[in-house]
Amino acid sequence: MNIDDNNPLTLLVTAHPDPSSLTHHVATRLASALRPRAVEVADLHREQFDPRFTPADRRAYHEGGNYPPDIAREHRRLDRATDLVLIFPVYWWSMPALLKGWIDRVFVNGWAFEYSAASGLRPRLQRLTTHLLPIAGADSGAYERHGYEQALRTQIEHGIIDYVGSRRGATAFIHESEQPSPEGTAASVERAVRVVSEAVQTDPPPA
Repeated sequence: MNIDDNNPLTLLVTAHPDPSSLTHHVATRLASALRPRAVEVADLHREQFDPRFTPADRRAYHEGGNYPPDIAREHRRLDRATDLVLIFPVYWWSMPALLKGWIDRVFVNGWAFEYSAASGLRPRLQRLTTHLLPIAGADSGAYERHGYEQALRTQIEHGIIDYVGSRRGATAFIHESEQPSPEGTAASVERAVRVVSEAVQTDPPPA
């Protein structure tokens, strides 16, 4: 990774089609809370990122290189970052398809990890800390009763973050995102932004 130790970069990735959504509001609030630290926001909808895993992606996956130009661009972005924050609405107890497609195409063999039958799995993103900021419509009680939070955390934290060797950062849910009380939503946003921003700013520099 090509990281500037004097001004570490935090990359915020959003996946929501409405620029006036709570998702984008949260990203703006977090970016403000993190400054003067370097922050970049990747708005996958605005940038029209294509989440479809193509034959070219499959070839690059098996070869461990020769990535499509849009994926090479995302790799350069992440190579500059010490911290990654995924900010997304929870759809069907998971992330939106656009964000999942970004991970499918970007976190690939030869860059995020290396795998071969001879040597097995070698994670490669040890210098990156990944934080999650899911925005949920249901209340925290529903998530606890049905095990939704644990299921989502297992899927992303263990299934993705651990697999590529990234360090686990903060995970801060915003529940009841569609509640009628703007004060209640604002309090939830401030709490989540505080948790993630403090985690980013106190995170030790990568070795």
